[in-house]
Amino acid sequence: MPSSDPVPPLPVPSDGPSVLAPNLKRRLSGVTATIARLVPLQARSIAIRATGPGLPASTPHLPLWRVALLPRRTRRVWHARRNTEMLLGLLLRGVLRKNLALMFTSASQRAHSGYTRALIARMDAVVATSARGARYLEVPATVIHHGIDTDRFAPPGDDAARAALRARLGLPDGRLVGCFGRIRHQKGTDVFVDAMLAAVARHDDVTGMVLGRATDAHRGFERELRDRIDAAGLSDRIRFCGEVPVDEVADWYRALDLFVAPQRWEGFGLTPLEAMACGVPVLATRVGAFEELLVDGETGRLVDRDDTPAMTQALDDALSDPTMLERWSAAARTHVVDDFSLEREAEALIAIYRTLLAEEGAR
Repeated sequence: MPSSDPVPPLPVPSDGPSVLAPNLKRRLSGVTATIARLVPLQARSIAIRATGPGLPASTPHLPLWRVALLPRRTRRVWHARRNTEMLLGLLLRGVLRKNLALMFTSASQRAHSGYTRALIARMDAVVATSARGARYLEVPATVIHHGIDTDRFAPPGDDAARAALRARLGLPDGRLVGCFGRIRHQKGTDVFVDAMLAAVARHDDVTGMVLGRATDAHRGFERELRDRIDAAGLSDRIRFCGEVPVDEVADWYRALDLFVAPQRWEGFGLTPLEAMACGVPVLATRVGAFEELLVDGETGRLVDRDDTPAMTQALDDALSDPTMLERWSAAARTHVVDDFSLEREAEALIAIYRTLLAEEGAR
């Protein structure tokens, strides 16, 4: 299922789709982005439709009000990713008597509340996005890692192509180290800045780049980081580049030589995969699913969270060994293509859908 092919979705049978992927949140979130990535691809192989607000127009969709009107006896899968969606699935099955198999995907990296555990206990199938997350569940779960579009996230080609890309983006020559995502303490942006202050002092050809924005509650945190850089006289060497449209992010990864994911906490964390798919090695903390995504010493380096000295040392070691960085770069792309493609995730989920559709008994 190549993700770049213009393949239309399968037509929906007269009695409605076989799989429903609810999205009960209007604002963009990681869950919404996951649904928007997966459903168009899955719809080429199975009659799946997203339902609910806040989704791109390109996502195969069934209005939520129409779900209530679907024939009761037809077996379907309801694939929830939030508490509200599990609850609605239970109501559709218990009150409206829909023949639904209920499925839940958990990306949580912490213990669930009693309410969430009670909902999960009523599901017919549970998926965890990481082995670490599965350990917080009290029911059996299938681990299916998130994948990414390895056609969209791909290396720029040769050196000339990358130089042209940097020129178009207004980025300098030399080596670029990036940190992408929201600017806040949880994301470890301060760890990146402190490590880069040391790195640019030792490596004259290196520039650091923060891509993302701070919400109102975190603008003071961003201001403190900018002041720290200004006080060191390095505002031209560590840059805040703001937020860019989602469909342009891949170009910014392609411009990099090294990516840093310094988070203190993370649910799953796609940025290391996106970087590695573009042939960019990654330095990351041991949070979220990062230990399952990186191969330490082969596609980058893992350090303990909230350990600025360790990140500083890892950054210096990487920048001091161009041969190692080149080796990591090649391995990173291969690793993601082989193990973390969006197609792989879509196919693993579809296999569960088909199993549930073949079962007529529901809890």
